[in-house]
Amino acid sequence: MSKDSSEPTPLKIIIVDDHGLILEKTSEYLQQQYPEAKLFQMTTAKMTLEQVARVQPDLVAIDLSIPETDGEVARVDTGIQLLRTLMENYPTLNIFVQSSYIKALVRIKPDIDSHNGGFTLADKALFSQDMLNRIELSLQGITHTKDLKLPPGEFKSEWLQVIDLAFQDGLQDKTVAEKMGVSERTVRHYWTKIQDVLNVYPEPGKNMRIQTERRAREEGFID
Repeated sequence: MSKDSSEPTPLKIIIVDDHGLILEKTSEYLQQQYPEAKLFQMTTAKMTLEQVARVQPDLVAIDLSIPETDGEVARVDTGIQLLRTLMENYPTLNIFVQSSYIKALVRIKPDIDSHNGGFTLADKALFSQDMLNRIELSLQGITHTKDLKLPPGEFKSEWLQVIDLAFQDGLQDKTVAEKMGVSERTVRHYWTKIQDVLNVYPEPGKNMRIQTERRAREEGFID
């Protein structure tokens, strides 16, 4: 007997987390909420990209701090890059981010704003029902990022690059300028803009560069 073609197709949900207990608990909550759903558990960015291409899921629920491949260290930047790739390659994919590092999403806020699929997020400290509510919103194609607090003012991509090169790679302004293909004077101009948005101003006895790095970490621009 053939299957009724009008029968709804089961949801396909990929869950990404390198912590086994959290992965199992999230899967348990989702299976209870969507009993007919097909769930796929992933622990690395590489596995996730392969599985998304294979199954074309309705939703990807992802933790930000994950390893690139098995045996590598979990990093927030790996999760951020995975999200960039997913949004670029699958512009209507529904995404839910559950992480203790939600602030890091400020690095890709323009990508989130232009994404055509649902995009919601929740801190891992939220109760399970709140998590499920955010997931349902994402499945409906809704963007819900009110928990993502941005510093006042626009934060440009070249400013993020300066922060990354200076504080992640430990480069001095001259080398930063060479890497970016701009003048050292331009890099110094970028610093004044960065410090203004982060509310870092000259204070007696305080190093502005150190204060800038601290604020950049607090706001999630670097790990």
